Amino acid sequence: MITTLGLDADDTLWHNETIFRLTHERFCDLLAPYAARDDLLSRLSAVERRNLSLYGYGVKGFTLSMIETTMELTDGQAASSVIREILAAGRDMLAHPVEALPEVEATLAVLSERYRLVLITKGDLLHQEQKLAASGLGDLFAAVEIVSEKDRATYERVFDRHGTGAAQAVMCGNSMRSDILPAIEAGAYAAHVPYVVTWEHEMADAPVDNPRFAELPSIADLPDWIAKIS
Repeated sequence: MITTLGLDADDTLWHNETIFRLTHERFCDLLAPYAARDDLLSRLSAVERRNLSLYGYGVKGFTLSMIETTMELTDGQAASSVIREILAAGRDMLAHPVEALPEVEATLAVLSERYRLVLITKGDLLHQEQKLAASGLGDLFAAVEIVSEKDRATYERVFDRHGTGAAQAVMCGNSMRSDILPAIEAGAYAAHVPYVVTWEHEMADAPVDNPRFAELPSIADLPDWIAKIS
């Protein structure tokens, strides 16, 4: 019997990665005199990965990584106007309107009547709280967990704290690496709802033969699938 449903936030409930992609293009245009687009994005990706353990996930860490990449490329000689533009890009991302994905609100309204909903998301605490408030979805959740990383221990702890254990829980999200694989490892069911684009750091192979896994075309398919496994 399923009692608890964990839901990812970014790119599961609202748009996020597309905003990062737009900023990538803005960054490439700004740094075009110093590096070709592919080389620049490769350098930025390497810096981001290196900094995850220091800055965590989210816009603020991404902005610092853009600045660090710029300083590496220019040997510390980047014009102050370039740094100002990068900081402006970061502020624009933080202020970007929250746009819920199709069918999210109606689906969560149905699910909240049947299960205990728990938002489980990575990222900057303040920004994630702001996005949840702006989304208008906050009242549908019984609990919110903003974590530094999503791994087996995280899901075991969250589903024990807010539910009846991982064995009676479902996790739904767009990231195979963060939302699906560690949730299944913890003993939960997991539903993958792909987003139009995925950050390379969140990609992994799907556990296609695992009976606790499902690939769903839309979040609107989630209620029927949970009813079947229940």
